[in-house]
Amino acid sequence: MKTTDSTASGRRLAALCLGACLGGYLSLAQASSHREAPFITTQPKVDAADFYMFNSYEGVAADGKGGRAGFVTLIANYLPLQDGYGGPNYFALDPNALYEIHIDNNGDAREDITFQFRFKNALKGVALPINNKQVPIPIIQAGVVSSPNAAALNLNESFSVNIIRGDRRTGISAALTHVGNGSPVFDKPVDNIGSKTIPDYPGYAAQHVHEVNIPGCAIPGRVFVGQRKDPFAVNLGVIFDLVNAPLGVITDPSLINAGKDDLADKNVTELAIEVAASCLVADATRPVIGGWTSASLRQGQYLTPSPARGQGTTLIPGGGWTQVSRLGMPLVNEVVIGLPDKDRFNSSSPKDDLQFADYVTNPTLPALIEVAFGQAAGAFAPSNAGRNDLVTTFLTGIQGVNQLGMITPSEMQRLNTSIPAVPFANQNRLGIVGSILAGGSDFAGYPNGRRPKDDVVDISLIAMMGGLCMANGNANALGFGASCKPAAVPLGGTAFNLHDAVDQATRPLMPAFPYLDTPIPGAK
Repeated sequence: MKTTDSTASGRRLAALCLGACLGGYLSLAQASSHREAPFITTQPKVDAADFYMFNSYEGVAADGKGGRAGFVTLIANYLPLQDGYGGPNYFALDPNALYEIHIDNNGDAREDITFQFRFKNALKGVALPINNKQVPIPIIQAGVVSSPNAAALNLNESFSVNIIRGDRRTGISAALTHVGNGSPVFDKPVDNIGSKTIPDYPGYAAQHVHEVNIPGCAIPGRVFVGQRKDPFAVNLGVIFDLVNAPLGVITDPSLINAGKDDLADKNVTELAIEVAASCLVADATRPVIGGWTSASLRQGQYLTPSPARGQGTTLIPGGGWTQVSRLGMPLVNEVVIGLPDKDRFNSSSPKDDLQFADYVTNPTLPALIEVAFGQAAGAFAPSNAGRNDLVTTFLTGIQGVNQLGMITPSEMQRLNTSIPAVPFANQNRLGIVGSILAGGSDFAGYPNGRRPKDDVVDISLIAMMGGLCMANGNANALGFGASCKPAAVPLGGTAFNLHDAVDQATRPLMPAFPYLDTPIPGAK
């Protein structure tokens, strides 16, 4: 192991310019993680879709001060590809699962802090008088819903959040509680059924932003869990149909919006928590944190042939917890990890990631793109052996930007909490490198964490197809090795023009917590 100074300021980042920052941004950035592994397709309620980790920018001024400066927002999205009309039971989360957000603040690739979410779905048994009998209704609402746990709700979802310090299963656990009443139970809004059931969904959902006491932290935080418009934009069908688009389109920057955003009409369920940065870092001299999400199920289950009356009584779980989903830098499992190891990756921890190193040092995506466009081997794929360009930035963080104090090669997001947040309107969709190339000062974006506005799909294509080596030049300016040079990149400068023909920056978002936009209703 070795240590590195991770107290970089915005001024130092500006000085790095096209050095570490450009290399960092063009890391193995990925996009989203929908149905990425064989097993998780059978368990959609615990399918992690996206993970965002960023310095909160709500109300922050241009100088990075005011508003929620000094806080970090963590967003874990689950249960992707929701249709607004997907009733009558909609998309409740699994009460037999653990949903967790993990923080490593010393660099050993092990969780030091975990936020653990548990859910409870309470069936009220609303009934109507029919021929002098009280008969239970067949849907989850019996009238207009405008407030938490409304009387008209037949099924009410609630949740708890525990903070665990140390190992996620054996560490010290304590419950987050409401500021004011001290309750450890929080209501979750019902999904956006439609405008007749919930006439003012934004106002209704806003009542479920909870201010919370966090044990061990003197500063209250905020929590929200609920359905949201999927914030991610991607030309999903085209990409997985062997990039079914003309090469002239995806290499022409002027056609960035020429494709179809396949998630434009989809919702997702957001688990969001905002915490003071000082409560996440190891100490003030080490402002960088790593983060990832996971979901776990019980090892065993029994399906009873005679379910009891009630909610979710067919399955009876048992045994210890088993992790089945994992997400840090998104889309890694989707397009980097090979098919035989996808379920294993979802069950693994960052501390054990060297077992998957071959997928980073010998990525298959460039060769698949050659197949997709009918090219001979080596026509597009970079030729530098070992792809140290990807390893350096993907598994270790960037020195002076977001490298943890101890370097343990591992896949997770890394965020420097000392870098000032940038107001939403001033954010560059290409994060650090976009800001540098534009002469700006936005150093709060990808790969320094990930904001909802950051367009990471385009950068994943650029990185995989040799953008890092183009930036490294012939003098090894970024330290990726002498073989990582422009001559190793068959696409040359064209690698910088790659995109998926969908612009992430056009996705509607909120400027304040919980940041993701109002979900699409089942009926307007």
